[in-house]
Amino acid sequence: MGKLVLGLWVVFVLGVFSKCIVGFEHFNVTELRFESLYGVSAASAASNPLVVDLTLIQGAAAQGAVCLDGTLPGYHLDRGSGSGENSWLIQLEGGGWCNNRRSCVYRKTTRRGSSNYMEKQIPFTGILSNKAEENPDFFNWNRVKLRYCDGASFAGDGEDKAAKLEFKGQRIWSAAMEELMSRGMHNANQALLSGCSAGGLASILHCDEFRDLFPGSTKVKCLSDAGLFLDAADVSGGHTLRKFFGGVVSLQGLRKNLPSTCTNYLDPTSCFFPENLIANIKTPLFILNAAYDSWQVQESLAPASADPSGYWRDCKMDHAQCTEAQVQFLQGFRNHMLNAVKGFSTSEQNGLFINSCFAHCQTERQDTWFADDSPLIGTKGIALGVGDWYFDRADIKAIDCPYPCDKTCHNLVFK
Repeated sequence: MGKLVLGLWVVFVLGVFSKCIVGFEHFNVTELRFESLYGVSAASAASNPLVVDLTLIQGAAAQGAVCLDGTLPGYHLDRGSGSGENSWLIQLEGGGWCNNRRSCVYRKTTRRGSSNYMEKQIPFTGILSNKAEENPDFFNWNRVKLRYCDGASFAGDGEDKAAKLEFKGQRIWSAAMEELMSRGMHNANQALLSGCSAGGLASILHCDEFRDLFPGSTKVKCLSDAGLFLDAADVSGGHTLRKFFGGVVSLQGLRKNLPSTCTNYLDPTSCFFPENLIANIKTPLFILNAAYDSWQVQESLAPASADPSGYWRDCKMDHAQCTEAQVQFLQGFRNHMLNAVKGFSTSEQNGLFINSCFAHCQTERQDTWFADDSPLIGTKGIALGVGDWYFDRADIKAIDCPYPCDKTCHNLVFK
């Protein structure tokens, strides 16, 4: 069991020092993986993480709520205790999207499209940790990781019979919520919907739906980590991510599941971009994002298709290699992000933590969520910022000074 836990831990958590990892696999994946990890033991960021079993949603098939390949969706649940017995944290898994038949057919052969390939156990770290010293505000809550196997941020509803593809993300969301309500979530006195990357986008899309599951007396809020994908110009002046999202929206039949507060005014693809959604979300929402989001820098701003000469290759793999002109371009991206949250941040109920780091997903990694050297804005780290906001202890609207001023970042460097 010890070897299993260590193996799972290495797959799931990035090290603090000498972070060298492979680049992203285009849009199919929005998580970061190791290539190598030097000088970091599994215990350096968290000790003996809790390992939680996979549960398949047995009643899901009857509702047509299935993964891309038709297999059952699943989740991992660790029960709360004590003061957290009736508190629920839902973490929506990330992992990119598929935007055409070919990429979705490939995805069926991975854990991102089939529960046949999902890990039967995963470690709960960061915001999912069961240790108070690693997760001070949510450690004893009921904590759930909802696995992601639809390829459209839990929002699609369609199928491609010829390719044997099921686009049932919205139904998976509904079936999962129904299952969790039957397992005690209907008794929740407080609940938090969270998600990272494609799951962070999903937490924005489903935030108000989540609120509607509960009576008005239940304290309900949402957290999006690394989910603020921007409709930004790439280094060639094109819009790589918009084109990609357009494929996801049309292929998977998202239009009917996107908020009408947006689709009444904008095209469906625009309504898959959070910057066009966040102003109309009624439920309190916290946006946590790196101003120089590593995934967006690599796959949206400077993908190979927009940089055929490779001028951006070194910079996007290691920010220390960026020229002054490249840094200025990245400052433009940061400015776009700050403009996108300007109206959102005026609402007292919303929270914000935008740090000037080259990172992606900071809630699930122990070293960035809550550790001795976690990233700070001023004197506040991410876990305490989220906790202060959720429990109304303080108003959190934290925006970092621009790169390179922040020395607390856990910046990602890629091979």
